[in-house]
Amino acid sequence: MTKREKLLAKARNHPKGLGFAELETLLRQCAWSFEHQTGSHRIWRSSAGIVLSLQEGRDGKAKSYQVEQFLKHVE
Repeated sequence: MTKREKLLAKARNHPKGLGFAELETLLRQCAWSFEHQTGSHRIWRSSAGIVLSLQEGRDGKAKSYQVEQFLKHVE
């Protein structure tokens, strides 16, 4: 099982437990590119033109609804 597959499995099984840095790593591994940051919002774009606006939670975790948005576009 590759690191990417392990992170995807973690995101699917426990989206509330995924760290923000882990989500950004997963985005890079899935060929998403960081476009820019406006305040606390980090804008990512897929090769298909899908845009996600992400922001880190106070505890350093990714917000679960944003993880689910990402998974919807990956699967």
